[in-house]
Amino acid sequence: MSSVYSVDVEIRAPVNDTEVTARVADAIRNLFPEADPDHREGELVAEVHTMEGFSEELHRAEILDTARSVFFDNLAGDSFAFDLKKQAAFESRVNFAVGEPAELGDIHVGVTVRAPDAESYIDSVAPPTEDGKPIDTE
Repeated sequence: MSSVYSVDVEIRAPVNDTEVTARVADAIRNLFPEADPDHREGELVAEVHTMEGFSEELHRAEILDTARSVFFDNLAGDSFAFDLKKQAAFESRVNFAVGEPAELGDIHVGVTVRAPDAESYIDSVAPPTEDGKPIDTE
């Protein structure tokens, strides 16, 4: 991620009565280490301006193609959003939530790219691959 990007990433996760707030906060920080979640009326909310830590997890887990698919499927103008499973995040694993939300809710991530554009940002977070290896597009 050598280019300079202007991006706002909002992270929201419900906190149910049966959950420990600190564990949900840890789940968020495990995938977004820059996050400092605030507790607000039954949920944790955090805003960060980078997805570098998240990108590192995508690379480590070798799920760049999956991430690109999720990001581009949810791209609308300069924004995209996706949901993550809380339990997997607590274990420092990326698991995209699809279909019905989990019983305790999922971590919702909304990304707005101000510069240069959302497609370029997605390419930096989850670069295109060939034979499962990132392609250097620069």
